[in-house]
Amino acid sequence: MANTSDMSQRIVVNSHLEGWVFFLSLLGITPLAERLGYATEQLAFFTGATVGGLLNATFGNATELIISIYALKHGMIRVVQQSLLGSILSNMLLVLGCAFFSGGIIYYKKEQVFNKAAAVVNSGLLLMAVMGLLFPAVLHYTHTEVHFGKSELALSRFTSCIMLVAYASYLVFQLKSHKDLYDPVNEGIEEGSDDEEIPEISQWEAIIWLAILTAWISFLSEYLVGAIEGASVAWKMPVAFISVILLPIVGNAAEHASAIMFAMKDKLDISLGVAIGSSTQISMFGIPFCVVVGWIMGLPMDLNFQLFETATLFITVLVVAFMLQEGTSNYFKGLMLILCYLIVAASFFVHVDPSAVEDKPHQP
Repeated sequence: MANTSDMSQRIVVNSHLEGWVFFLSLLGITPLAERLGYATEQLAFFTGATVGGLLNATFGNATELIISIYALKHGMIRVVQQSLLGSILSNMLLVLGCAFFSGGIIYYKKEQVFNKAAAVVNSGLLLMAVMGLLFPAVLHYTHTEVHFGKSELALSRFTSCIMLVAYASYLVFQLKSHKDLYDPVNEGIEEGSDDEEIPEISQWEAIIWLAILTAWISFLSEYLVGAIEGASVAWKMPVAFISVILLPIVGNAAEHASAIMFAMKDKLDISLGVAIGSSTQISMFGIPFCVVVGWIMGLPMDLNFQLFETATLFITVLVVAFMLQEGTSNYFKGLMLILCYLIVAASFFVHVDPSAVEDKPHQP
């Protein structure tokens, strides 16, 4: 009995220690992610709006991808799936909502406009990503697989390769063949604001800072991932809530700061490039990339994100697609997106992963 008591005390102490490690790692990554956004924004002065938005999304997503790779190394497949899903939800609802709301408050008397054609292309890609995640989940829950457990994984790997091809084609479409489609509708340069448009650091300084910040985030991410389960016990929070809500809010600090800042300057196309572009990149590149990396590692990382998570993503993409179809934004649209995110966050706080979907064992 004494040994059992000592062991349970040791588990509690370890959980509290891991809770502190998680909290401090989270605290350390937040300013680094924000500075990553700043360095990317400075680099965007030398590359133009379209490439700048793409760079901002790419380096903004570096945090999530690094965390995902470390989680995969630890065999924490559900954490990878949920943190990537959370990043998409956070970008589409919270980041875009805050950008629309902030811009709408600054330009209270008018509706801000953005490039509707580019937004429609991104919405189409997001719906394609939902299709990629939906079929493995439906196949699993309807028990219609040819080879139980294997067909789902094979379909996920095939679909991931298709999604990577689609994303590569989208980059050619965006940066080469149809780059005129992505010209900003409204640059929003006000008189007397020229001093704000001058880069504060050189191109090479921005590149060096990006490399240093990415390395630091990578270092802290290993501690963060290792302490997730302990933090869940210490804080009495579901791992799903930590993975879907807390991790992406920190990881998206760069996108958050950039999207709000550009919206307040009436450069909504760049805000959209950061928020929706980031969601598109995670869904069409980040998730399939992790499936392929898992495949190389011999891990059964698949596209079956379970019904609750897949349904949440599907509804979110539909809501955002409806918001973007007019090509205009105001503070009320932003407020609706933020409130939708609060509903999602509350849902994951009361959602517990069934034991049947715990991390799958390594394949030989």
